[in-house]
Amino acid sequence: MRPNSAPTGCHWDGGPRTVPVRRPLRVAATSPSRLLRAGQSGRCRRCGNRIDFYQRADGRPIALHPAELTAAHVPGSCRWHLSSGIAHPHGDGSAWCRIPHAVLCPRRTLTCRIGPPLESVRRQLAVRTRRLIDTGAFTPTLPPASAAPADTDRPARPVVRMLLGCYLAEGPVEAIRCVAQTNHRHRCLRPVLAPDSPAGAWRLLSIGPRRGQLVLPAQTMAVYDLSWLPHAEQRRWRIQRCPAHAVTHGAADLTLAGWQVFDPLRHAAHIRTRLPHDPGGAA
Repeated sequence: MRPNSAPTGCHWDGGPRTVPVRRPLRVAATSPSRLLRAGQSGRCRRCGNRIDFYQRADGRPIALHPAELTAAHVPGSCRWHLSSGIAHPHGDGSAWCRIPHAVLCPRRTLTCRIGPPLESVRRQLAVRTRRLIDTGAFTPTLPPASAAPADTDRPARPVVRMLLGCYLAEGPVEAIRCVAQTNHRHRCLRPVLAPDSPAGAWRLLSIGPRRGQLVLPAQTMAVYDLSWLPHAEQRRWRIQRCPAHAVTHGAADLTLAGWQVFDPLRHAAHIRTRLPHDPGGAA
């Protein structure tokens, strides 16, 4: 006698049981931006509304309003368009464009004149911000005062020298995290400064004028120097990846790297003139 129970590969009525195949997100090798689309969204720290992060042609990030707007209602200097995941200023000739969130943020002061359609969008975002605050879903964080902070032993945002340039970090050297995606589709928790990899060294370098800049007074600043490391190590720091994900080319980025090209004029508040005590590297 044959058993009445159906095989494990079939339903109770004998129909085939199909298992959906997982299709992990992948980034094409020819993509200008290796950032996954799922990792480009965030919340404004001032108003709590959603923003989309994109890279510009020069590698700097920009926060755009998530919805497209009619180009005729947006000032020409505020129009942006996307091409292959890269944000470009001005429109692309179509009737729609993107706009920086800073123009519509209700907790920012307007720096340009906008018409009634954009004023209506700002009011809608302001109502949404008030609703988020009243329900406890969002607590606004205001930027610190414009006055320069006191010169502490360890800089909160150090200047790092690598690949023949200087970059301003988003946080302390030890707190810089890998931006790669893990197998569980979360951001990697490993630091870029790995204990089994060579570390940089704190050095005093002179601040010289760059091309097109004003001549600055003679001054030295403390930088975390990585220029003496091999090129592969410097590139690993630049793309902000841990040693394990530096060789994993299939893993995409879940967030933008936090580096900013250092400008002595714009980032004067982060200049430190003394070498900090660094237990992980030589001074």
